[in-house]
Amino acid sequence: MSSEEFEKLHEIYKSLCEELKLMPERALKSHGEERKRLVRTFDERHGEAEEVLQGMEDELRAAPSSYRNAMSTKLRMYRRDLGKLQRDMKNSPPGSGSSSQTSEGSHHGIYSSQNQQSTHVQSQRALLLQGTDCLNNASQSIERSQRIAAETDQIGTDIIEELGEQREQLDRSRNRLVDTGENLSRSRKILRAMSRRVVTNKLLLGIIILMELAILGAVIYLKFFRRAN
Repeated sequence: MSSEEFEKLHEIYKSLCEELKLMPERALKSHGEERKRLVRTFDERHGEAEEVLQGMEDELRAAPSSYRNAMSTKLRMYRRDLGKLQRDMKNSPPGSGSSSQTSEGSHHGIYSSQNQQSTHVQSQRALLLQGTDCLNNASQSIERSQRIAAETDQIGTDIIEELGEQREQLDRSRNRLVDTGENLSRSRKILRAMSRRVVTNKLLLGIIILMELAILGAVIYLKFFRRAN
């Protein structure tokens, strides 16, 4: 609740109420056109006061319960005071002078007609305030929907960014796999070359051993068998 707005409405109501309190006494001293103008003015100010009280009630709906309960009591008192002022104004007889009893009845009829018009205006104002509340609720609903849409859009953007990062990670992993495959191919080539060298070395070693054995056999033959002959 906006306490500043509530206090502003409260000050407006106090000003209207002070003005309304003076009108029943003035009505006692007036008649004719002056009384008609005074009745119209009273009805207008009374309707404005009712509208201000309705605005104060709207402001109190969002207030804390402790604060709201106290001010609700005051608002009921304000409405009771307005009702009393309206009854006082209605029951105040026209001012005495050249006016007769017939004139008093005529003025009372004029007041009744004006009061009916005021009641109609007040009902129209109540409908207008109700429509305003509906529009405010619709605006709040639209704002909530916009916030949800903005949050959803932000979540979607975050997901897209995260997917982009994951794609980059997958690309890097694929490149590492390609590099690993190339390294493995080179390793296999190196292993095959080493295997061929080992086989070649074994063959050479076998040939050398055979040659040494042949030389050793020839030396033994020449040393022992030649001398024996």
